Amino acid sequence: MTDPSDVTVVFPCRNEAQSLPGVLGAVPDGYHRLVVDNGSTDGTADVARAHGADVVAEAVPGYGSAVHAGVTAARTTVVAVMDGDGSMDPAELPDLVAALGAAQLVVGRRRPVHRSGWPWHARLGNAVIARRLRSRLHIDVHDIGAVRVARRDDLLALDIRDRRSGYPLQLLVLAARAGWVIAERDITYRPRTGGVSKVSGSVRGTVVAVYDFAKVIP
Repeated sequence: MTDPSDVTVVFPCRNEAQSLPGVLGAVPDGYHRLVVDNGSTDGTADVARAHGADVVAEAVPGYGSAVHAGVTAARTTVVAVMDGDGSMDPAELPDLVAALGAAQLVVGRRRPVHRSGWPWHARLGNAVIARRLRSRLHIDVHDIGAVRVARRDDLLALDIRDRRSGYPLQLLVLAARAGWVIAERDITYRPRTGGVSKVSGSVRGTVVAVYDFAKVIP
């Protein structure tokens, strides 16, 4: 069993001040909370600090940039990465962390409680990319890692270079090439509690993400 004090939850954020209080309050006791502020203009960093999180600023825009900054800044053996928009429940993290005993990477498979929380274009894009992963690389996953848990040193050793939306997909591709055991666990997925998604919030955002993803798959 992993000691809670040896787990850091990284929240890559851009303008998530509205959701962060509830999200940070749901993080299991003992886990370190680390918010990466990726150019927010709504006081995200101040809200995060006010609710007990450490904050790292990352000036280079992009999801991958924010995640990499958080993983690099973490000082625990295990890191978990999840969105700070309230769409996922940090209270479910212990089940994913426990699965590291038999796997090197654990990813969450979103199970929506309301269809409005996951627009059709985002679900379609996710399904297409996941199917391609299964057929090309034989990775038995059905979601492109909305939540990911791994050992920090292992994650950094993969040398993930994508600094945009393709980061979680490149992680899966490199992990498969490295022979990692990848486990998938169901997680609750609900409508975000504030703000607008940079990916699923628009058809354009989803198209850009799928384009980034497609460049990563061999």
